[in-house]
Amino acid sequence: MPETAARPRRPLFRIGLIAAGAALGLGALALYGIGAGDKAGPCAASPETLAAISKSATGELAGVVTPSSPRPLPALAFKDGDGADVDMTRFHGKVVLLNLWATWCAPCRKEMPALDALERAKGGADFAVVPVSLDLGSVDKPRAFLKEIGARNLPLYVDSTGKTLQALKAVGRGTGLPTTLILDRAGCEIGYLPGPAEWASEEGRKLIEAALGK
Repeated sequence: MPETAARPRRPLFRIGLIAAGAALGLGALALYGIGAGDKAGPCAASPETLAAISKSATGELAGVVTPSSPRPLPALAFKDGDGADVDMTRFHGKVVLLNLWATWCAPCRKEMPALDALERAKGGADFAVVPVSLDLGSVDKPRAFLKEIGARNLPLYVDSTGKTLQALKAVGRGTGLPTTLILDRAGCEIGYLPGPAEWASEEGRKLIEAALGK
């Protein structure tokens, strides 16, 4: 009798564990901006846009990874050159090339003139290059570097805390510098490149045009 009486409790116990696991899973999804609570709303890029980006990832941009569907990202925040807080909602409505870099990163330094040229060629109401320096300390060093290379088109954004990189690492991005993500108009990832590229090349311009749906 005791054994028979105990049996009905086991499925209930399992159901309780499954429910608890599901609740934890939903909580994790909410933490990383996935689900109904995502401030950015639904991702914007169509399957056709993703396919066009993947097809355009050739030559200098052959290393660009295109997800099977737009990937929501965790909240990312940093500061502008004047110390004001910035988050990615500022850029909603634009396709964004988000680039994490630092002055101590040699490939980043080499890549920056190409990003400046890309912003000059494509920047505007529909597209923006958003470079975020991870240099420690004040903004003086990244500001001086951009001036040194004659970057007249790139804005200055900084994150001396490194939290932007850590947030991306938590979702499998940002394994090193430079790290570049292409975001759709709702702030979802539609392209990812670990490492540098010649973004001002013909392949780079074509890939951005594909991301813009052109």
